[in-house]
Amino acid sequence: MEAAGDIAFRIDPSGLIRQASKRAARLLGSTADIRSDLRGCALSTLAIDVDQPALRNAIVDATARAEPVLVEARLRGGDMQAGDMRVGGIGDKETWFELRISLLDGGPELLVVGRDMSTQRATEQRLRHMATHDALTELPNRLLLSDRIRMVIANARRSGQGFSVATIGLDGFKKVNDGLGHPVGDAVLRMAAGRLRKTLRDSDTLARVGGDEFVAVLPGTFNDAQIKLVTGRLLAALQSPFEIDKHTVYLSASIGVSVYPEHAEDEVRLLALADSAMGRAKETGGARTVPHRQRQPGDPAGSPQHDISLEAAMFQAVREGEFLLYYQPIVSSRTRRIEGFETLMRWKHPTLGMVPPVRFIPIAETNGLINMLGAWALKSALVQLRQFEEVARRDLYISVNISPRQFRNDRFLSVLDDALAFSGTPGDKLVLEITEGTLMVDPAHAESILGKMAERRARIAIDDFGTGYSSLAYLKRFPISVLKIDRAFIKDLPESSKDAAICNAVLDIAKHLNLSVVAEGVETEEQLDYVETRGCDYVQGYLTGKPMSAHVALAALKEDLYTELLPIDPRAGTP
Repeated sequence: MEAAGDIAFRIDPSGLIRQASKRAARLLGSTADIRSDLRGCALSTLAIDVDQPALRNAIVDATARAEPVLVEARLRGGDMQAGDMRVGGIGDKETWFELRISLLDGGPELLVVGRDMSTQRATEQRLRHMATHDALTELPNRLLLSDRIRMVIANARRSGQGFSVATIGLDGFKKVNDGLGHPVGDAVLRMAAGRLRKTLRDSDTLARVGGDEFVAVLPGTFNDAQIKLVTGRLLAALQSPFEIDKHTVYLSASIGVSVYPEHAEDEVRLLALADSAMGRAKETGGARTVPHRQRQPGDPAGSPQHDISLEAAMFQAVREGEFLLYYQPIVSSRTRRIEGFETLMRWKHPTLGMVPPVRFIPIAETNGLINMLGAWALKSALVQLRQFEEVARRDLYISVNISPRQFRNDRFLSVLDDALAFSGTPGDKLVLEITEGTLMVDPAHAESILGKMAERRARIAIDDFGTGYSSLAYLKRFPISVLKIDRAFIKDLPESSKDAAICNAVLDIAKHLNLSVVAEGVETEEQLDYVETRGCDYVQGYLTGKPMSAHVALAALKEDLYTELLPIDPRAGTP
């Protein structure tokens, strides 16, 4: 017995101890007399209450089956005085043991040999904690959060009471890591986690899901008043300064909220909708709470699940050649003759039909697919221009939109060179349309790239002029050739005096800077007459031509040529 395992007992079939090893006695007490005190004590009483039934059943099984039986149990031990066992006194320390119970030769007594499992159990518990908790803040991680939300959903279904999920993102946290270093940033996150945890109830769950984002699950909080109260406290908890290593850091937070079952009935959708709402809170200035808003009629489809499905379909569309180019005529305001085309990308999905650009362009911009699509559009448009000119029997130009991600791509100039070389088109027949916002992100970089584009003789057009963050000084600084007046300033002409004043100002500036002007969104004769009489060179809109396929554009050029050859005023229409 002294050589067997970490502890050993000889017991009778009823489980009473007949003999204990010295190490078993040391585990349970500090005096030599305790070995005698153990005799006659039921082995099961040495285990904690919840493990006693399993230990008793194992003794019965070992006796009945005549085969060794393994059972794990926590035995109590610690310092005691002799005689304590007789009155039920056992130490408070708990130690995990794996007990092997078998019949002694000749029976009916049993030998119980135990192996100390406390170290292994502690390691397993630590690994389980690491798998389910964030190492920095000790909060539940995403894995445990999902489990907690499923439990709250189950309770909500039984009780019929809703709950909410709040995603909390720190505003401007990146500046802490960049300016003060990651150790300070980590300290801020730990302090933020502590403040948020103190703000919530014990029944709430707070988890860190990565970076500077936390998620709170709030059982019983589901109406507007409750959500406003709780999220207001969360925002207030983070407004106080963080004092760390002689640094004082001020932060705010943005919160997005989704509600069960009003918005979704599973944990994945609840988290996705709350995260999306938090993104809108940040986009609209931060330091505020934004609840998920149910989609209204006429809203573009933009839920995370829909975007992911649409994104997958986009990659399939590239492989299947579902993307098309349409061309909208840009005509002379005086003669109405087609002078060029703006290239517009379209997606013809086999089941969804024509997918609007407002739905797929932002996704392509986010996932980087816009670089591939943009390069294809640029090369294809320049090749198509050659065919347009052959039919029109005169020089035309092609205008191509350049997205912000394309413009910032290091390979953009190489893509431009490749498209010009492949098509054999001179650079001066290409107009590259860039929005004001794209140029204003990094004016120094924009000036460098625009200069190199101008060296290739490509003309630069500022698209949607007047709607971005423009500075008039950049009209002088950048090599710009064309201004495109946004349709927002055209649609109410000539009745709107304010729109008229803006258009007149843009046309006057363009005239003095020797820039061409294209008025977008021209849909009525009155609008065309207004901009033409005030010196606008070109117009573009449904009045003079909707976006059309290359085949239809070729037909329009043939009709344009036929009309041009007739000795009549082009304004009179085609005979």
